[in-house]
Amino acid sequence: MHSGAPFRFGDHKFAMRLAAFLLAATVLSATPLHAETAPVTAPAAAQPLSIERVFASPSLNGAVPRGVKLSPDGRWLTVLRSRADDRERYDLWGFDRKSGKWRMLVDSTALSSGKALSEAEKMQRERQRIGDLKGVVTYEWSADSQSVLVPLDGELFLVALDGSSRKLGGAGADLLNPRLSPKGGFVAFVRGQRLWAGKTGGEAAPISPEETAGTVHWGEAEFVAQEEMARITGYWWSPDDGHLAVERFDDAPVGVVTRAAIGAEGTRTFEQRYPAAGTPNSDVRLYVMKPDGSGRVEVDLGQDRDIYLARVDWAPDGKTLYVQRQNRAQTRLDMLAVDPASGASRVLFSEQAAPKSWINLTDNYRFLKDGSLIWWSERDGFGHLYRFDPRRYPESQWQQLTKGEWVVTGLAGVDEKAGRVYFTATRGDVLAQQVFALDLARPERIERLTDPAFTHSASMDKAGQTLLISRSGPSQPPQVYIADGKGKRLAWVEENRLDGAHPYAPFLAAHRAPTFGTIKAADGTELHWKMITPVMEPGKRYPVFFQHYGGPTSQTVTRGWGGGLEQAIVGRGYIFFEIDNRGSDNRGVEFASALYRAMGSVEVEDQKAGALFLKGLPYVDPDRIAVYGWSYGGYMTVKMLEADQGLYAAGIAGAPLTEWKLYDTHYTERYLGDPNKEPQFYAGSGALADVGRIKDPLLLVHGMADDNVVFENTSLLAARMQAQEVPFEMMLYPGYTHRVGGPKVGVHLWNTIFAFLDRAMPEGKDK
Repeated sequence: MHSGAPFRFGDHKFAMRLAAFLLAATVLSATPLHAETAPVTAPAAAQPLSIERVFASPSLNGAVPRGVKLSPDGRWLTVLRSRADDRERYDLWGFDRKSGKWRMLVDSTALSSGKALSEAEKMQRERQRIGDLKGVVTYEWSADSQSVLVPLDGELFLVALDGSSRKLGGAGADLLNPRLSPKGGFVAFVRGQRLWAGKTGGEAAPISPEETAGTVHWGEAEFVAQEEMARITGYWWSPDDGHLAVERFDDAPVGVVTRAAIGAEGTRTFEQRYPAAGTPNSDVRLYVMKPDGSGRVEVDLGQDRDIYLARVDWAPDGKTLYVQRQNRAQTRLDMLAVDPASGASRVLFSEQAAPKSWINLTDNYRFLKDGSLIWWSERDGFGHLYRFDPRRYPESQWQQLTKGEWVVTGLAGVDEKAGRVYFTATRGDVLAQQVFALDLARPERIERLTDPAFTHSASMDKAGQTLLISRSGPSQPPQVYIADGKGKRLAWVEENRLDGAHPYAPFLAAHRAPTFGTIKAADGTELHWKMITPVMEPGKRYPVFFQHYGGPTSQTVTRGWGGGLEQAIVGRGYIFFEIDNRGSDNRGVEFASALYRAMGSVEVEDQKAGALFLKGLPYVDPDRIAVYGWSYGGYMTVKMLEADQGLYAAGIAGAPLTEWKLYDTHYTERYLGDPNKEPQFYAGSGALADVGRIKDPLLLVHGMADDNVVFENTSLLAARMQAQEVPFEMMLYPGYTHRVGGPKVGVHLWNTIFAFLDRAMPEGKDK
């Protein structure tokens, strides 16, 4: 359950995930990539949208690129595009600004060996939520803009613009996390739990010590860092290519669990080191060394070894290494300033959690060349931007740049020369994030740069000159464009217009736009909901597909593109409904902290409020409200059926977490504390004790190779229900992990769900 990303199956609100797009440090000119076209006209006749088409290729979302970058010389704009015949396979495409033409730079099918990924890479991709993708999933430009570094099938290639390629890394492959140094002189990667490095195009060699213990890893991120802290890498290049900061972790203290990956043609077992709540974490250390491994010094992370290595960054001049250290309880975050020559550290500043709350980690910060820092903090109760500069503010050291009862959701970039800061925020509308800019000299003057009819995400080039903006709306799939510092669109990267050639065009006439509204929680808190209705007949009542997630660090109700699955559900005659309960994201500390030591309580209560609201609507069939959730949402389904018998007609629990002591330290202890010290919160939040209270039809679904919410969660629940003679249905997916998806299995899953609902709450059912 990724920090901010334990997900709902079928979540098509991925437009906002494009915030990870990166640009090089060159400004793109106003040369258009696509000609402007006339407004689209919907087809005259509505075509029904089937489940089969939702999961078929090409994607109904249209051309939604990944990994948008500019070459260092500014000539090429590159994107990863899915193939028309395989929506999960990506190739690298480039737009040559000199010729004004697109062409494929890397054909993943031509370069691919077809070799299966190593188990380590498979698991890492699961942590990144890209386990379903194939082909080119990441790449880097060389410093001279003449080639790109492309990992593929566990191997590493340097591909020139003329199409020629050279394999790097030597024999054996199965390498992880390849990265070019900032100046392009070196390439590094992880192989065999050691960090390797060498000159680009030359031979690489291991630069970390050879360890006798098989539990020691160099240059990798430990499990909880990948799964919960959104930190995938375990090494960081200095700006001048002269040094690397390298993580070493030892899993010896971590408990071993036997994970059975049950597949269609057999079962594989893995002895996995998994830090369950209340048990020891990995022993994590940090070192600084030269690219050949010499000059290695250990960074002083403090006397308390039971901490989290949250973030590592080099100062722009490379003279200081900054390390974010989070305590085990996640109530304190220290920013350490480290001397790379000696490893000596000092606390630059600290963040302290509000009472009965926690510290949220973030990537919304930027070290500036003048020695100051743009920093995101929730210290005033909402996530806002601050400037830390002891020299400029000797008394307080801090200047608050943004304020108000709204949240900065992302730091897009900083134009240091102009003194402008670019960010995304919920200012004006919590359901539609916009891109804003402010001047450091007058931060109170905030300028909105985007259209409020859409919800947005954004990133920038390193110089803070060019914005890469993604936007979507209730009736517009994600669009991506490049803009200048004033928000003026310079060029479309993907206009993704709903014209006659768009994959969604045949279904546009049947498209149903959502409506939005609010209801009150029991304590008076305003809760936002979203509803999509079919074309309704007067006097007729309709069943409801009530989707929920409910967990922390997630917002499901937005004014963005919902995708084809929601529309297919509505096309089957259901009202689609979801509501963001207390504890969800982007509403401030107090709103989120409702789940502190209280999982399975207020979120269940708020979803109930949504159900009661639905039952009061004249066009809703009050006896046919089905609830559905995946991961934390699956847990919620079980808790909701336990709490309110007869309120819901049926429930679907996908990959439900039922016993919190089975889940990992960083996520679970953040909200429930240490089970050895506060066991009462685990007893109250679990989903197993009250299974005898479930009286309504329940369908359990789980991937049998799930290493996130392990299958034991569902098997424990099933055993408890059987022991208490509680009937239920179950569908298991051999070989699938936490994501049960894909062109074929997705169809099977959703046909299974609808078949279950047809049995559980047929039309005319009287409860």
